[in-house]
Amino acid sequence: MALSLEQKKAVVAEVALVAQSAHSAVAAEYRGITVEKMTEMRAKARSEGVYLKVAKNTLVKRAVEGTEFECMAEELTGPLLFAFSIEDPGAAARLIKDFAKNDDKLVVRLVAMGATLYQASEIERLAKMPTRDQAISMLMGVMKAPIEKLARTLAEPHAKLVRTVAAVRDSKQAA
Repeated sequence: MALSLEQKKAVVAEVALVAQSAHSAVAAEYRGITVEKMTEMRAKARSEGVYLKVAKNTLVKRAVEGTEFECMAEELTGPLLFAFSIEDPGAAARLIKDFAKNDDKLVVRLVAMGATLYQASEIERLAKMPTRDQAISMLMGVMKAPIEKLARTLAEPHAKLVRTVAAVRDSKQAA
């Protein structure tokens, strides 16, 4: 069923709004995917902060104009499923990669992040990016390490004295 002009404008406005605030985008060919798999993918996408949309390529080309995903416009061909990471830069890549691993009909075509279009094989690198919470915990670990080392260094002379006194005590008791 063909979309009316108003419906097309609504789709363009919706995708443009998402594309302006998204961190990364993945486009995958979905030909042959069952409705059950697609429904499952959409449910998982909602829970992970990923915006999924199946739309005409011409509408998506208009929607991404003026955003950092404009680099994808030239490569949009065939039936594509568009996934935009809203909260976490690697969320869309993880979602598409996980579903593509279980279903060979889902084929990654485009990967974009930071106004750069990457090869489809780069989805692995994007999917391995840490989540926001993981990145914060890694940063906290790096920030905490020097303080812990200083505390251990300051405590060591006292600990060495205690071990020396205990060794002298043990040697006197043994004699």
